[in-house]
Amino acid sequence: MLNNKKIAVVMPAYNAEKTLQKTFQEIPLDIVDTVILVDDASNDSTAALAKSLNLIVVRHPKNKGYGGNQKTCYTEALKQHADIIVMLHPDYQYSPKLIRAMASMIAEADYDVVLGSRILGIGALSGGMPMYKFIANRCLTAFQNFLCGHKLSEYHTGYRAWNSKVLLTLPLLSNSDDFVFDNQMLAQCIWFGFSIGEVSCPTKYFSDASSINLSRSITYGLGVVKVSIQFRLAKLGIFKPNFLKEDPSKLIQLN
Repeated sequence: MLNNKKIAVVMPAYNAEKTLQKTFQEIPLDIVDTVILVDDASNDSTAALAKSLNLIVVRHPKNKGYGGNQKTCYTEALKQHADIIVMLHPDYQYSPKLIRAMASMIAEADYDVVLGSRILGIGALSGGMPMYKFIANRCLTAFQNFLCGHKLSEYHTGYRAWNSKVLLTLPLLSNSDDFVFDNQMLAQCIWFGFSIGEVSCPTKYFSDASSINLSRSITYGLGVVKVSIQFRLAKLGIFKPNFLKEDPSKLIQLN
């Protein structure tokens, strides 16, 4: 706990057997109350290893996609009555040691959402981010900041911390089950007026770290462009997409 706030770490996992233990060992368990891993029908022993580490494990019998995995992650964390939920990929690409800093920014009521940014500082390229991904990240982020009327160093990090009220307010079930879920979620945060902070996060790219290939990256990029245009059209009162509508049926259900 921090400031009497219960902290849960959620891990959306797919074939993370090789990196899970290393990631888990660096989680600051002196402040983290619960660690939940959602295994998205992995082909390896990710779920078995997670159980041996005494994590709470949920396993999808069929692959639901990255967004679908996160929906389960957040539902399970809220069922555990967590006040602060940190999403950490189990592939050891992001430093688990930053959980303390990210969670404290929410526990002290400075922000509703905190992102671990790979772009703040000079860590992205030195950590091995491919140049094409770095350039795409910078271009897409500039495009999104312009259309969303906001200012973030990046919208594409997978390292995120949330106040539970954010997860209970956003119509997350309206979002895609694919990778663009992340982008829709941040657009929702801006739309519904939640404050977003960032911390500089070193990142590591290596063979066992998960990363989408070029074709999936292009699909994701086009999805980001679509989300940004939809956000601007909603701001102008021309068209509001479903993921920006207040719809009680699309909220996470805990019953």
